[in-house]
Amino acid sequence: MTDKSELLRQLRIDRHERPAQTAPSRRWWWAAGLSGLLIAAGLAALFLLHSSLPMVQAAVAKPVALGAGADAGTSVLDASGYVVARRQATVSAKITGKLAQLFIEEGVHVKEGDIVAKLDDRNASAALLQAKAGVTQAESTLAQAKAAATDITPIYERDRKMAAAGVISATALDQSKATFDARQTDVAVAQGNLAVRRAALEIAQRDLDDTIVRAPFTGVVTTKNAQPGEIVSPLSAGGGFTRSGICTLVDMDSLEVEVDVSENFISRVQAGEPATLKLNAYPDWAIPAYVIAVVPTADRSKATVKVRVGFKSRDPRILPEMGARVSFLSRPQNGTNGSANATGGVTLPAAAVQANAGGATGIVYVLHDDTVERREVKLGARSGDAQAVIAGVSSGERVAVGDLTKLSDGAHVKVVDHS
Repeated sequence: MTDKSELLRQLRIDRHERPAQTAPSRRWWWAAGLSGLLIAAGLAALFLLHSSLPMVQAAVAKPVALGAGADAGTSVLDASGYVVARRQATVSAKITGKLAQLFIEEGVHVKEGDIVAKLDDRNASAALLQAKAGVTQAESTLAQAKAAATDITPIYERDRKMAAAGVISATALDQSKATFDARQTDVAVAQGNLAVRRAALEIAQRDLDDTIVRAPFTGVVTTKNAQPGEIVSPLSAGGGFTRSGICTLVDMDSLEVEVDVSENFISRVQAGEPATLKLNAYPDWAIPAYVIAVVPTADRSKATVKVRVGFKSRDPRILPEMGARVSFLSRPQNGTNGSANATGGVTLPAAAVQANAGGATGIVYVLHDDTVERREVKLGARSGDAQAVIAGVSSGERVAVGDLTKLSDGAHVKVVDHS
């Protein structure tokens, strides 16, 4: 009985001790659940914070490579312009006439004095023959007048001696003198007439010479404006049926580039400074050039100043009216340690620079791990997607590329690509 009672006692559930045994277990589950929720919330907040960071790419500032020579430098300004000829002429005849022969075509090289065209010279030849005949007639008249003057001279001398001796009257001497003076006057008149005839002959000869049109200088014919049979004239007349020019002649040795530079940046350009040209037709061909002059006047309608740029070497591929892109170069500065000043600046992607008003300065954001530093820089020329930075960034520094409007000094960023 005792054993049965002991067994029943052991099997009995003590209701007062059970809550004491289960209370710690419940508190542990609540603590574990709360900790899990806090960890999940923290991870979610961290994820949201990281995902909300501005995403940027990284670009490395590269030094501008200087070419050989004392004129090598970095581009401080770019401008567009056109190839023009300082020596160019519309060749025309000095007189109005019908074009009889044409000896040129587009692209033909001619030398100074070469015959370009001939006009119908029949009228000029006839006028020359008439002028020659007039000269011949005037010469004959002069010879006749001189002969008459020669014949009257001894008669007048004899009458004067006879009048002195009282042989003839004073009236007879006066008549003899009048005849002598008249013959001398005839000689003077004939000489004057001969001079007029000779001048007319020279004019007629020049008119005939003017029917031959010659090249005023050595160059290349770029346009042909008239055809044989058309009337040409140095004046624009004839209701549109008269050609005012025969051809256009260009001196290829006088080619240069004219560009319009904004007056905001004209201080960067000086006469004699080096430059590099790239023709639109040959974008990969860098042509050495130099600044001839800055024209000392501005265009108020465009707020620009004209700059003349010359070629250091000639090439037959350079043609008038070609579009050109000019990069004005700064002379290299003396420097050491490979700094940006020593190399003349660095280049960055254009998307890494936020240009200020005017374009002379800008803002870049330099990367320091996952933060950025706002830095103001001095800008050079922009070429395509590359922007030259003259000062403010050193070679090798990493800058942010992306939507720069979302960045601020010291802001955290997410770098998604390294370059």
